[in-house]
Amino acid sequence: MHETRRRQISRRSLLRATGATAGAVTLGTGIAQAAGRAQPQAAARAAGSAQGSGYAHPGLLHTGADLDRMAAKVKAGAAPYAAGFARLTANRHAQSGWTANPQATVYRGAGSPQNYAILYNDVHAAYQNALRYHVDGDTAHADTAVAILNSWSSKLTSLEGSADRFLAAGLYGYQIANAAELVRDRDDFELDRFRTMLTTVFAPVSESFLKDHNNAVVTNYWTNWDLTAMACVLATGIFCDDEARVARVVEYFENGAGLGSVRNAIPVVGDDGLAEWLEAGRDQGHALLGVGLMGTVCEMAWNQGIDLYGYDDSRFLKGAQYVAKWSLGGDVSYTANTRRKGAIGGWSGSETASDAAPVDPTMARPIWAMIANHYTKRRGLSAPYLTRIAAKATPEGGGGDYGPNSGGYDQLGFGTLAFTRDKVTGAGAGTGGGTGGGKPAGAGPASPSASASPSAPAANTPGGSAPGPGSAATPAGGNSGDLASTGAGDLAAWTAATGITALAGGLLLLRRRGKTQQEQHRTGGGALSK
Repeated sequence: MHETRRRQISRRSLLRATGATAGAVTLGTGIAQAAGRAQPQAAARAAGSAQGSGYAHPGLLHTGADLDRMAAKVKAGAAPYAAGFARLTANRHAQSGWTANPQATVYRGAGSPQNYAILYNDVHAAYQNALRYHVDGDTAHADTAVAILNSWSSKLTSLEGSADRFLAAGLYGYQIANAAELVRDRDDFELDRFRTMLTTVFAPVSESFLKDHNNAVVTNYWTNWDLTAMACVLATGIFCDDEARVARVVEYFENGAGLGSVRNAIPVVGDDGLAEWLEAGRDQGHALLGVGLMGTVCEMAWNQGIDLYGYDDSRFLKGAQYVAKWSLGGDVSYTANTRRKGAIGGWSGSETASDAAPVDPTMARPIWAMIANHYTKRRGLSAPYLTRIAAKATPEGGGGDYGPNSGGYDQLGFGTLAFTRDKVTGAGAGTGGGTGGGKPAGAGPASPSASASPSAPAANTPGGSAPGPGSAATPAGGNSGDLASTGAGDLAAWTAATGITALAGGLLLLRRRGKTQQEQHRTGGGALSK
């Protein structure tokens, strides 16, 4: 692990006393503290941060300053927050009184019954109610979220099925941790029992995948599989104040052998400042999924003072810009990639992706507001394609707004409400990362190294590719129709026109690549492991 990163992880004492309140200074100007019913929530969060926790809480996708900003902006009727909140309140999962249906064993991909839809619907209901509580202060929504989470932590003991069980652990593990993070300070929330569920049911499955990739060669599984696992382990590490888990995810992001590490997921940086996203050679749905997952990992790390957004000269920005331009119908380059497939000691083969796949410009995932606002508002960088595609998707919805299949629940969503922010001015604006130092939650890196904005050309008019078979016309707000389910059973029927599938996460040290970082940067980096 890099020396800088070790220093970051060891400086968690900075977070103990300042936590969620420190980010309010840095996260935009002129934002008042939430008023009325929201004030006790802010006070409780600040008190919770000062009680000796190793990490700032709340501190996964949302900090205390973020939640206060949402409440204040919605109270003031400010755009686009009000439209984002209206999208939340209209969702059936966001209604108080949702009754959970916990299972002892969740099956995905195989098993009897294949019941994972019960879990993801309950998880999204918990998250949406918890978020709604922080915005409008109605305790009925907090009560609902707590009841859902407590019911699952009292019953769930295992995740089973085919290889798709790794997707279930990664996706629903990071999501349920984020829901719980929003109510962790409630007296009626069973915090210790929930920690036990994360560390004995969800995280071990994701950690196993990052360690041995289901006994397959390390490149057998596409980028999304790693990223789901990384998201789960990182969320578990932060929620449970487990520095070792957090450190392993950071190391895997930077140096992991699997396709979820940043230089393998984004293997080639072009002269135009865009960087090729590996899964663009597969299909649009998985590429969008991967961008959303990598953004999720970066955002959760950022809120604990770890700058993965800016790592390797803001490589993720360049990859996200590439996917945004391509998804808008623009022409992008693609360098052929050949990856090894197969089982250890069993069958083997290879597959080559030779060109960027066709796109459906109406396909939507609620992933862009978080990423665009980070780079353009927090960091003051130019990101024209991200800006355009985020505007097209506004207001972003969440689980239940993008079709009934599992792909519509791969992201928590509601980015227009949660991640729209005022532009940061002064120190820290206009820099793009490097590794950065530890800093209180929400504030970003202490001393980011200078990084030029990727020199993307002016936003061009997207090409006129027509929606593919089965795609829906884009309704108001830029949201497409149903997303395809995620998992092996869906892959044969997968087309770019019909949706989305596996997400990602990542953890555990596998093995380092032979090239040094400098060699990788000079050559475009991220060559697939042989």
